[in-house]
Amino acid sequence: MKKIVVTSALPYANGSIHLGHLVEYIQTDIWVRFQRMMGNEVYYICADDTHGTPIMIKAQEEGIEPEKLIAKVHEEHSKDFSDFFISFDNFYSTNSKENEEISGEIFKKLSKNNKISKKEIEQFFDEEKNMFLPDRFIKGECPKCRAKEQYGDSCESCGATYNPTDLNNPYSSLSGTTPVLKKTEHYFFKLSECGEFLKEWLSTNILQKEAENKIQEWFESGLQDWDITRDAPYFGFLIPGETNKYFYVWLDAPIGYMASFQNFIKEKNINFDEFWSANSKTELYHFIGKDILYFHALFWPSTLEFSGYRKPTKIFAHGFLTVDGEKMSKSRGTFITARSFLDFVNSPETLRYYYASKLNDSMSDIDLNIDDFANKVNSDLVGKLINIASRSFGFLRKFYENKLLDFNAFKDSESINLVNASVTIKSEVLKHYESRNFGHSIRTIFKVVELVNEFISKKEPWVMVKQEGFDETVLHEILTVAAFTFRNFIILLSPVLPELSKSVSLLFKENDFISFDAIHFYPSEIIEFKHLMKRVEKEQLEKLIESNKK
Repeated sequence: MKKIVVTSALPYANGSIHLGHLVEYIQTDIWVRFQRMMGNEVYYICADDTHGTPIMIKAQEEGIEPEKLIAKVHEEHSKDFSDFFISFDNFYSTNSKENEEISGEIFKKLSKNNKISKKEIEQFFDEEKNMFLPDRFIKGECPKCRAKEQYGDSCESCGATYNPTDLNNPYSSLSGTTPVLKKTEHYFFKLSECGEFLKEWLSTNILQKEAENKIQEWFESGLQDWDITRDAPYFGFLIPGETNKYFYVWLDAPIGYMASFQNFIKEKNINFDEFWSANSKTELYHFIGKDILYFHALFWPSTLEFSGYRKPTKIFAHGFLTVDGEKMSKSRGTFITARSFLDFVNSPETLRYYYASKLNDSMSDIDLNIDDFANKVNSDLVGKLINIASRSFGFLRKFYENKLLDFNAFKDSESINLVNASVTIKSEVLKHYESRNFGHSIRTIFKVVELVNEFISKKEPWVMVKQEGFDETVLHEILTVAAFTFRNFIILLSPVLPELSKSVSLLFKENDFISFDAIHFYPSEIIEFKHLMKRVEKEQLEKLIESNKK
């Protein structure tokens, strides 16, 4: 049994969860549920990312304190995640006592290990707002590719990272004015001294190949020391010993993984050091978007290394979500929030299934095509998978009191082969889950789903029951094949469709499919079959898009 901590990137606490965010949380949750069903000890940890100028400014706009804003957003995020069956062991906040203490401790250890320097810099200052501007509140032209409307820390067009002072034609996104340069003293983490450590650490297959290539580009351009200070006014943690200088949000945000875990284990018989000490034998996996690879693959492991903590076992980066082949857009109604999806489609597992069918182990973007979404859900889940049960189980109730035939009593080799096929695909399906090639798992399962449907169509039990003197043993075997294979498919799809899995386990008088080993057990009866899933109607999706147009 493995002991594993898994994290998803922390959602920022100044807005709603949208379908783009859910790519990551669904991907992580499927992998976590898979690991749990494999019998591993897994803790899925996350938190709201609550610090920074955007939080402070949004709170000011709403006329409330930042603490009240992040509490309100945390409640909203928690509900959204729960309703999409994201199974966090702890969904916490970075604005916590635990995080403040660990962040301060790590800063002191980095200072002791000579990885912190202090120097005077020139930084953009908004004279109208009377404040130093964070990178994300400065916009201009990228110094590398000249793309316009880029943020002050990185270019979304070419992926370059840079200092805000490198931007061409900079302006403040708060006031629209041209900022002036003003001197201030900041703390820096000496990332430039961490190259040798990082190259050795990254040589052990920590990242996907695409991510490794991107990291090499950053090594070639030279690692820059990392400014970890923000001047007041700022919502965050004061740097130890300072009165008006705060930790940059990207210092304390990933430490939030550790703080959330520490909060989770209170009053539990779990040792923090077993999972986070430098010599830990446990495993740590981060699921992130490719846009924050720089922070997770360079800053974060260096911070951990030189403060005496363990590094990630692997970092899994994924691509972005497009809708109908384009970036999500408010004007087109494709910038869809999680709550809006549930309001109109009201079936979170349809989205979980659709994403799973497209997800793999690469950093490629995935596309949510609205028409394809409806067609795939209706065809695969309703028309193929649920169809096995819906056109068979009524006959089990009518003729056999919901009792199933003993597998050892099967006479037809085709029946035996189909049930065996639904079991033997297990190893391939699990292999693809492990490597995050969920689309391959789905396709492997549905190849046999289609064979079972063909078998039922060929045997035509609805025709048999109308024939006088039909062979009841033959019919019973056909219906039991449908029951056994349907149950096996659901067990294999449990990480993707947890709520459907729960319903089906109850149908077979079981309490959840907690292990893939359940596939080797043959139940003796079912309870009365009830409808399990509705079709997605085109009208629902049209209303969804229309409601999200702004």
